[in-house]
Amino acid sequence: MREIEGDLWEHLGKRIVVVTTNGRVRPDGRAIMGNGCAKEAGRRFPDLAARLGRLVAERGNHVFELGDGLVSFPVEESPWEISNLSLIRRSVEELRELTDLKGWSEVVLPPPGCGGGGLSLSEVRPVLEAALDDRFLMITRK
Repeated sequence: MREIEGDLWEHLGKRIVVVTTNGRVRPDGRAIMGNGCAKEAGRRFPDLAARLGRLVAERGNHVFELGDGLVSFPVEESPWEISNLSLIRRSVEELRELTDLKGWSEVVLPPPGCGGGGLSLSEVRPVLEAALDDRFLMITRK
């Protein structure tokens, strides 16, 4: 894994962009995308919450290719809880497997579970480094 600085959204259309998510779906079938890059993705793609909500309802809280060059990355089961390192570990494995399957050359992700998720980068970095190769770029703000 490589670390870079910048804005996650500058990579949209150039690389696969990872959006950290949770596993909650509203009664109307839309995923709850209330914080961080999930909230921003929802603003940029108004139908994204419905797309993710269908996938989560049908297949559970997993990594999914969402279209538009986006991939979901679960960090918590509920938006009201602290991010979960074991779920992040599973999501890292699923992301790597999907990247292998799709043949993606570069995938950009924010530090999962950090910020609104309540984890520190020092807690999350070892999980990422153990499983992700140089195709993966973790982006932090300047």
